[in-house]
Amino acid sequence: MPKTPAGERPDTETRATSEDSQALRLWLRLLACTNLIEGQVRSRLRRDFDTTLPRFDLMAQLERVPQGMKMGELSKRMMVTGGNVTGITDQLVAEGLVVREDNPKDRRAYIVKLTPEGRKAFKKMAEAHAKWIVELFAGISDKERAQLYGLLAVLKTHVAGIADGTP
Repeated sequence: MPKTPAGERPDTETRATSEDSQALRLWLRLLACTNLIEGQVRSRLRRDFDTTLPRFDLMAQLERVPQGMKMGELSKRMMVTGGNVTGITDQLVAEGLVVREDNPKDRRAYIVKLTPEGRKAFKKMAEAHAKWIVELFAGISDKERAQLYGLLAVLKTHVAGIADGTP
């Protein structure tokens, strides 16, 4: 295992050694940055709003679709199991932030929507979230952010092509 310089916290990137490929070292650095940013967001959501990232994510999905969504669609969009969505939805219903309504097109399914109180609460969280992200990316210049954004678009297109079977 590689040594961590004094004062530096171990993270996924500290697994890499100079003998590892640049691609592997880059992957581990991307993962470390993602984990650090996500950790900050999770911590701030808990501290400032007494909520969790999965609850925020579910409310964000519902905010984008004001007419509501079926539980299965929420599960797909959040890339989690139906059971996870059900548990989070149950909590949010109990707090009056979302409602479950009968689906007129499918008696076996419910439509989940934000309540007016849920919309107001999510708006506050989303505004704070946007500020946090700006703050967390403030360590690099506008030009560097644009460059990084462009490079990640190239990587995303390449990897998506491999996943689709078109390298």
